[in-house]
Amino acid sequence: MIQDNYNIIPVTFAAMFHGLVIAGLIYVVDFSRPMHPSVPLAIQATLVLDEDIPQTAPPPVEEPEVVPEPEPEPEPEPDRAEEERARAEEEKRQADLQAEQQRIREQDEAERKRRQKEETERKKQQEAEVERRREEAERKRLEDLERQRKENERLKKEAEAAERQRQLDVEIAAETQRQEAMNAGELSVYQFAIMQQLQRNWIEPATAVAGIECVVNVRQLPSGEVVGVTIGSCNGDDSVRRSIEAAVYKASPLPLPSNPSLFDRNLTITFRPEQ
Repeated sequence: MIQDNYNIIPVTFAAMFHGLVIAGLIYVVDFSRPMHPSVPLAIQATLVLDEDIPQTAPPPVEEPEVVPEPEPEPEPEPDRAEEERARAEEEKRQADLQAEQQRIREQDEAERKRRQKEETERKKQQEAEVERRREEAERKRLEDLERQRKENERLKKEAEAAERQRQLDVEIAAETQRQEAMNAGELSVYQFAIMQQLQRNWIEPATAVAGIECVVNVRQLPSGEVVGVTIGSCNGDDSVRRSIEAAVYKASPLPLPSNPSLFDRNLTITFRPEQ
């Protein structure tokens, strides 16, 4: 169907129709008149002078008979059927045009909805893909963290085990050296040196009796400086206890052993003063 937005076709048909009607009217009027040609009237005259003319009244001039023109026949009425047919065709054309336009609009609307639906589905698929990738990345991240945590825990346990083994080895080595030093008599020498220094710094109280024996717990620094003294079992009175405690502090710093493996921060000494 050819679209005619400016109605050129119907206007052209109407102009042709009216031209045919006017041509028909002219044809009818021309053929209603007589076919013989008009002949002008001939008048014969003689020229005379004024003096020869008798002074009489001129004869009346007969006027030519006027033949009335025949009245024109009434124009034929236009063909209504043709107009109705043209109008019906125009209405049908307009209806077809509107139907075609409506069909095009509906087709465009359906196409727009289809594209919109496809775009919506595409966006949903993109969002779903983004969410899937995010979840996958999060899952991998958590797996990596868990794997790293387990690895750190394993390394920590190994390091702790290695440290415990190292400390155990150190302790074993120190104890071995200590036993060797003790077997060599170095511990006796170290203990004797401490007892001699305590004996020199002890001031015997008036209440002291013969056979004093007190257990003294001493805490010292690696330099031998005394940082704590407590008296354990003791057969002396409070004066004896205080005098022994004062003697330990006064003897600080205590002698150090010749073999470092014999050093102990916590000493237990049995004090038996010489009387």
